[in-house]
Amino acid sequence: MHIRSLAARLRLVNQQIKEAQHSLDRLCAKLEEQESPAGQNPEQCDVAILRSWPGIGRIVLATLLVEATEPLRRRDYHALRALAGVAPVTRQSGKQRFVIRRLACNRRLQSAVHHWSRGALQYDAAARRRYDALRQRGHGHARALRGVGDRLLFALCATLKHQTPYDADHNSAKISAAG
Repeated sequence: MHIRSLAARLRLVNQQIKEAQHSLDRLCAKLEEQESPAGQNPEQCDVAILRSWPGIGRIVLATLLVEATEPLRRRDYHALRALAGVAPVTRQSGKQRFVIRRLACNRRLQSAVHHWSRGALQYDAAARRRYDALRQRGHGHARALRGVGDRLLFALCATLKHQTPYDADHNSAKISAAG
């Protein structure tokens, strides 16, 4: 009896998850359809540019659009990296100076950039090279993912400024040169 009750609840939860995903897809598609052909409102084609990036799925896309609206609109890389928690913090006291990870950040955006970086490792050769280089330098997995996320945000801001979708060849040259 208890197992039948749990199975019914699980079916309901799965149905609600699918409905939420379809709703999210519809909202993103609606935003993408509102693109202006004359380029009068460049923010509206941000959805298409964000969707073109490897590793950005529906959840990461929605999180970036909701949690980082202003930095994305202003194309402000420094604000975006601080908000996402990939910008390091330097602490100094007398002769001591050390760099630690940023703790004061938007947790949802931090998680989204973490998952985006993890997904980009699978689909983007430049992100994989960046990750491998950071790991060879002795950085841990999470630190290397933050480094990849930082470079992805830099390149994302560049593509948003130029209103161009993701291009693997152009992006890999940019990440290699910047890294």
